[in-house]
Amino acid sequence: MRIFPGNALICSIASFAAVTLFLGSVALPIPASAFSQLNPPAPQARDTAKSTQRKNEKPIEQALEAPANNALPAPEPLINKQAAQSSGGASSTGKSVEFLFDIDKAPEPVKKLRTAIVEAAASGDLERLRPLMNIGGGLKQTQVTADDPGEDPIKTLHDLSGDPDGIEIQSILLDIMSSGFAHVGQGTPDEVYVWPYFAEKDIKTLSTPEKVDLMRIVTAGDYADMQEFGGYNFYRVGITPDGRWKFFTSGE
Repeated sequence: MRIFPGNALICSIASFAAVTLFLGSVALPIPASAFSQLNPPAPQARDTAKSTQRKNEKPIEQALEAPANNALPAPEPLINKQAAQSSGGASSTGKSVEFLFDIDKAPEPVKKLRTAIVEAAASGDLERLRPLMNIGGGLKQTQVTADDPGEDPIKTLHDLSGDPDGIEIQSILLDIMSSGFAHVGQGTPDEVYVWPYFAEKDIKTLSTPEKVDLMRIVTAGDYADMQEFGGYNFYRVGITPDGRWKFFTSGE
């Protein structure tokens, strides 16, 4: 049978219509939106998860964000001096004592010497401490930990340091002067301002923040030894009300 071009076109159109009708009749019973209603699109779920993750990470990001500052921070007590309350009582020696966390409550000569000690210790040069001490013998000489009280105090501190340059002992001094302090023996000839305040406090009654403050200076093992010993026995600094460096010693 011979098919003419016009008849072929008519056949092709008819075939296409039949196929379309057949496919439409198969696809119609399945709603196009049925799967999306049961299962939300994956990209939308991922976006929600990312949004939740960013929300949860926000406090961490805020905690990590801190202003860059290359300057040496000024030593301050760990305990907020605005929140801390000064308290009084009796020291381990029986003298009256007041615990302070605000250096502005100390006399001006004491504040000036403390600032000078901090700056000298931060420099890493032991010799910068020499002009701040009373050297030359007598009752007013600055006492340091040494078997021979007449020995050069700077040499003594150098020998006490665990490194050949005296850096360690200066770091200890800086940490001590960064703590709160105790005002001992007010109104007596033995009146003195003592750093750190732990030196005049019952070591077994420290609060948790005070323990954190103490362990900026000593280790947990040192603290355990102090509890057994019965008091603070690490380095301490004493400054008289008139701004004289009285001692930098360790022990009881």
